[in-house]
Order: sequence, then C-alpha cells, then structure tokens
Amino acid sequence: MAIEHDYFGLLESGPDGSLFWSEVVELGDQAVTVDLTAPDQDDVSPTALDVAASLIAALETVDLKARGAMVSELGDRTSEVIEYILQQQETLGDDLEDMLVDISGDTHVDIIRSLQIMSMTILADELGGKDPFAVLEYALDPDATDDVLLVNLDSDGDVLSVTSAD
Repeated sequence: MAIEHDYFGLLESGPDGSLFWSEVVELGDQAVTVDLTAPDQDDVSPTALDVAASLIAALETVDLKARGAMVSELGDRTSEVIEYILQQQETLGDDLEDMLVDISGDTHVDIIRSLQIMSMTILADELGGKDPFAVLEYALDPDATDDVLLVNLDSDGDVLSVTSAD
C-alpha cells in the first residue's frame, strides 16, 4: 500500500507495513536530515502528514522555540540542558571557545546558540498523542554523536521536554 501526499509524494510502506521518508533540508547554512517514520502506515492520517509538512516548512521557527526552551531551563541546575553544557565545558576545555558562533559573555547561552540542529524525526503516528510527534537533535560537535540534546515536540510544534540522549 501507499499514501500520496502533496509534500511527501508517494509514501510506500515496507513489507512490515511501516512507513519511512527521509530528506535533507537546508536551515540557514546547515543541512538537516528530516525523517518521517511510523511503525504502521494505517496509523498515519492525511492530517498527520499535513502537520508534519507544516513543521518542516516552519523549521526555522520550530528551531527558535526549541532553543528558547533550552534557555528557559538554564535556571534549573538539575536540568539536562545544564548537565549537557557542563559536560561540554569539561570535555572541550579551552577548545570550547573555538566552537562558539558568538561570544556574549554568557557561556551557557553562547553554547545553546552554537548548537547545530542535526536532525528532525517525525513520528507520524503520534498526532495528538501524549508522546512526542517530532524530535529535534542538537549537538555542539556534529562528530560527537553521543553528546546530543533532544527536544521533543507535540503536533502543534510546542516543546514537551528537552532531554539528553543517554
């Protein structure tokens, strides 16, 4: 079976009924891998695909919301954002400054601004559910694939949580 959609084109399911689509989109000077997945194509509605397409089209705005959510967690010393920042400072040491795109004097904010968005995964079968509909993956060092922050979004593009990949 297959689903036809204006943005995604013809989405064919795998032999197990799962759905997968992937493309690289440009966000400023970054290339972001966008994946759309669902374990069962029958659980994916045309509305879910429309919402997914709108999130991809609004990736810049979604990115700003995600970074804003990270900044809002800076006041909580036990947040995973703070833990990630402290770990990056410890790991990179003096090399940290070379990875920052802007040096404002607030290292924590500078690190958040300097994070690269690596990917967006859309869980197309989670429209309107309690689980994330989309997950953005951020890294300060794109080669350090284990050192990432994940921002979980609902189908409205609102931030549900920010977690580390652990």
